[in-house]
Amino acid sequence: MTGAVTDPALVARLRGDVTAARFGEEALAALWGTDAAAALRRGQRVPALRALRTADPLSVLARFFVLGLAVPRHKLAAALPSLGVDGAIALGLAVSEADLVAPLVELRQHSFVDSHGVGAWWILSDLGETATGGPLREDHVLGVGGASSTLSALMIQLPVDTALDLGTGCGIQALHASRHARRVVATDISERALHLARLNAALNGVTNIEFRLGSIFEPVAGERFDHIVSNPPFVITPRSADVPAYEYRDGGMVGDELVEAVIRGAAGHLTVGGVAQLLGNWEYRGDADAFDRIAGWLDAPRGGVPLDAWIVEREVQDAALYAETWIRDGGTTPGRQFDDLLGAWLDDFATRDVRSVGFGYVTLRRPASDPTLRWLERLPGPLGHNPTGIGAHLAACLAAHDWQSHRTDDDLGRARLVVAGDVTEERHYWPGAADPTVMTLRQGGGFGRSAPLGTALAAFVGACDGDLSVAAIVAALAELLHADVRALRAELDPRIRELVATGVLAP
Repeated sequence: MTGAVTDPALVARLRGDVTAARFGEEALAALWGTDAAAALRRGQRVPALRALRTADPLSVLARFFVLGLAVPRHKLAAALPSLGVDGAIALGLAVSEADLVAPLVELRQHSFVDSHGVGAWWILSDLGETATGGPLREDHVLGVGGASSTLSALMIQLPVDTALDLGTGCGIQALHASRHARRVVATDISERALHLARLNAALNGVTNIEFRLGSIFEPVAGERFDHIVSNPPFVITPRSADVPAYEYRDGGMVGDELVEAVIRGAAGHLTVGGVAQLLGNWEYRGDADAFDRIAGWLDAPRGGVPLDAWIVEREVQDAALYAETWIRDGGTTPGRQFDDLLGAWLDDFATRDVRSVGFGYVTLRRPASDPTLRWLERLPGPLGHNPTGIGAHLAACLAAHDWQSHRTDDDLGRARLVVAGDVTEERHYWPGAADPTVMTLRQGGGFGRSAPLGTALAAFVGACDGDLSVAAIVAALAELLHADVRALRAELDPRIRELVATGVLAP
């Protein structure tokens, strides 16, 4: 994209043209139908192409920006009457090929719902393998993919003064952060990515983002932020000249060192109370538990400030499947080249005795004093129902953890608790039995947790309607169950604190 500009006047013309053409998800779905849209998600564009029988602006822009096909110069000029073909070329969106104009980028509308309401952005990114017909370039700038959608759904959206998007790519996380942060700094090692991210901010009228070139925390040395978000290039890639090093996913380090560097470095760049959120991969080496290695990263952070940490592992893939997944992601299909790449990946894993790779979410927080939070848990099941994303649940759980961790047992005994509105109880009986054999609490939102219940805890939760204190409920249960009240409190208090911290019970 050498020579491309980010001219505000040209960007404003592009915005006017795509708005006038009704270029967006709903209009495109109506244009080619749900079946063609589903085929596009599978990487097949022929059904959508067959639906484009006219030369109206929406059809021309769909052919050009979504299907990645060259169009006659006069048709693109008619579809972009304000920007014009020369303006599209100046912005780095297109290249002239005789009487045709070929796209250099993809333009899609990304719709979302967050705690601030419903929104939509136009997002420019590089053409994928469906359009190019081959492997991606190493400086490929990815659009809104599965990982970026996951992170934006995780984002805690409490108002803050400053936010940092580490490894911004097309700028999608910076755009999301701009909705709750007064000022956002977005960094990347790729000039190409920063150009597209600047275009995307300008195209959507977002003005509170500053873009900087550099690796990891280098561009923000000495600065601290209230909120750090990062979908870093965490993919574990062999350090081999024969293996493509895609900038959007490969941080240029060995194994999971990139994720380690971000976790360790966050401590030196968070304000007191500041939160960092990122996605990551981590290696399972030999028979060791990856969580033991991650705990070591947390115990010795750079900056000398120990952090609160909540790490949720969502998935584990064996080494071969992990390698196959990311080789296909780069646009290489099965064949000799695919086999060579798979061999290189497995050779690299063998040097560290990597058996499998975990994926998950990392939430870090700089406490005002000593850390009180250290949750490393595995939650591979489906998430609960979270219409605006899971970020609000994460924020609520952090607050609930703080509430219970700063209360003595006597304080907890005086508290009145209620059951969260999304929680249900399941009971299973043997046929003809009067008493249940299994009792389970189910969380409808959040992580969709399930919590097994014993008789006493089930009765306690059932009595949590805000009228009686914890101590009063336990005393009544002790009398009913003919149990020692102190022993029952000692048994129930840890579970009560856990249910509060995970959002099942609320003060």
